[in-house]
Amino acid sequence: METAYAWLLTAFQTHGILFVSGASMNLLRISLAGLLTGACSALGAAQTPVPGQVQKDAETQSKPAAPAESPIAPSPRADAYYNYAMGHLLEQQYETTNQPEYATQAIDAYKKAYALDPKSPVIGERLAEMYWKTQRVHEAELEAQELLKRDPNDLPTRRLLGRIYLRMLGNLTSSAQSDMAERAIEQYKEVYRLDSTDSESALWLARLYRLRNEHDKAEEVLRGLLKQDPENEAAVEQLTQLLLDEGKSADAVSLLESITSRAPSPALLDLLGDAYTQTHDLAKAEAAYQKATDLDPTELSHLRGLGQTLLAEEKFADALTVYQKLSDQMPDDSDVYLRLAQIYRELHQLDHAEENLLKARQYAPGSLEVMYNEAMLYEAQGRYEDAIRVLSDAVTGLKSQSTVLPSRRRSLAILYQQLGQLYRDTQNFQAAIYTFEELGRLGDEEDRRSRMLIMDTYRAAKDLPKALQAGKEALTKYPSDQGLRTSDALLLGENGQTDEAVKVLRSQLTKTEADREIYLNIAQVYERGRHYKEAEEAARTAEAIPGEPRDNEMVWFLLGAIYERQKFYDRAETEFKKTLEANPRNAPVLNYYGYMLGDLGIRLDEAEALVQRALKEEPHSGAYLDSLGWIYFRENKLADAEATLQKAVAIESHDATIRSHLADVYAKSGRMDLAAIEWEKSLTEWHRSLPADVENDKIAEIEKKLSQVKHRVAQKSSPQDAKPQ
Repeated sequence: METAYAWLLTAFQTHGILFVSGASMNLLRISLAGLLTGACSALGAAQTPVPGQVQKDAETQSKPAAPAESPIAPSPRADAYYNYAMGHLLEQQYETTNQPEYATQAIDAYKKAYALDPKSPVIGERLAEMYWKTQRVHEAELEAQELLKRDPNDLPTRRLLGRIYLRMLGNLTSSAQSDMAERAIEQYKEVYRLDSTDSESALWLARLYRLRNEHDKAEEVLRGLLKQDPENEAAVEQLTQLLLDEGKSADAVSLLESITSRAPSPALLDLLGDAYTQTHDLAKAEAAYQKATDLDPTELSHLRGLGQTLLAEEKFADALTVYQKLSDQMPDDSDVYLRLAQIYRELHQLDHAEENLLKARQYAPGSLEVMYNEAMLYEAQGRYEDAIRVLSDAVTGLKSQSTVLPSRRRSLAILYQQLGQLYRDTQNFQAAIYTFEELGRLGDEEDRRSRMLIMDTYRAAKDLPKALQAGKEALTKYPSDQGLRTSDALLLGENGQTDEAVKVLRSQLTKTEADREIYLNIAQVYERGRHYKEAEEAARTAEAIPGEPRDNEMVWFLLGAIYERQKFYDRAETEFKKTLEANPRNAPVLNYYGYMLGDLGIRLDEAEALVQRALKEEPHSGAYLDSLGWIYFRENKLADAEATLQKAVAIESHDATIRSHLADVYAKSGRMDLAAIEWEKSLTEWHRSLPADVENDKIAEIEKKLSQVKHRVAQKSSPQDAKPQ
């Protein structure tokens, strides 16, 4: 630094300027203190010493100093320092006073410095910045074009012009950006042609191509750069991001694995984690992020990537440890608290989840993501009214925003869907239909999704004619939409039109992995139509399609249900165990398995434990509470059974089976009047059931019980026959 001061002061003396005590000297020293730290490295380091230069400098320093009266020889390097420093001082004066003469003088000084050191990116950046600040871009462009007319291979001028265009890009509308990017591309193409070793210009050229969605050209530039310099980390990083953007995840993984195996860089390992995540290889993504974190513990982005991966892998305890570290390092980051809330919710520690959501809201007031997660927490707590209120407030706030914001439509779609599902789950079907209709008004994509949700809502409300009519109208508007065709086929199956539904579904088979879901739908239609042999065949076909074990969770669950319906309980149990081995937290299977054992009256302790595990995942499920209440009944725990079934009825008031179970508890407790009321309600709900849900044997059993109760009541109320004399 002292040498730099000496050079600069030499330059001032050379130009006949002596700074003595006073404001001028103070201004110079203050400016130089901040200026030289960056400028010396940029201006000095840009001129890489030739071999032996250090030795020569040392020899020069060892020689006796020149006599004081000797004239100081002008130095281009000193002149560059001088003009750059003067430009910087004048730029500061312009910013303080806003007087245009200072701007003109600053530009002139920077131009002189740049002419003396045209390879310096710092001087070029400051000159481009000054042109932009003073709105003299057109003047700069004309001046540069004149120079290029005289010498099209004027490399410094092309670099400067490229920087000016780059500086303008960030302050233009999207329509004007394309034209400015094209101008910048023209310059950087020439720079790269004239100097193929200029990697910085090559990187800018690739970025500009990406901006214009000319990905092939960007990739060509980056691969050419890596051919010259295979270890260029910036080029590897940009090429990887480009490949990921294009969905070429396998190419990105191959490139990064090759580089990081030779020279493991934290930044590239982080990108490798991103690439593995995109290919759904979460185990390798976790390993890559962990290695990046180990190599550079101070870079929190690596730790954040690790936390996100652990969360996706459902390794909630490990993810909790990572995010707790992040919260210590980033105490005002709302996203960290949001992830902590999600983890605590998954761990069923709802109080801790709420605490962290409050912190997230504190640091990101009005955040839609925070509000969404707040609603999900309230739903998990069974606070449905609070959940609906939060989502409704979010919708109201979002609707007041400008319609041109691109995120508004996507966010509204998410909120409408979740709000509608909440209304449906709380059996406010009319509000659900209205909300889904609002979703459909956002656009064609949302309209298709809305129509499927409306069909499902009418089905949940047991209004099959309206569900089928909604499906017919949807297919009239979108006749080739596969999702709508599938939903309509499933409704046909509910209506007992099994063959017609299967025909529609089979027409969608593609001989790909996507067929697994189609065969599952076919199996479901057959099962609903009580064609159990065909249902089993379709499910086994789905099972045979290659995939991960967890891909077959639904297959095994459905097979278990098919066997249970046929009273093949051992075979059903085998399928349920397969599912739980793949996913021990599968709540529907835990519930079905436990209910089956309880209904059979066997292994009741095990049955109770299974259903309790299901309720741990979904504590406010009416169906799961019904299963637990029925097991309590089988265990003769009548008080527990009654309390649990009353909770179930409060959630699922239109469920015929829950009503029947509660009636049985009342009857066994000797309260036949209450039992008769619940059996009556159960029969009413059975008569409202969808055709595929009707179980005539259960209806007959309830009618028999109800008839017996009425007969007893009639006997008690009739006068005794008089005894014969």
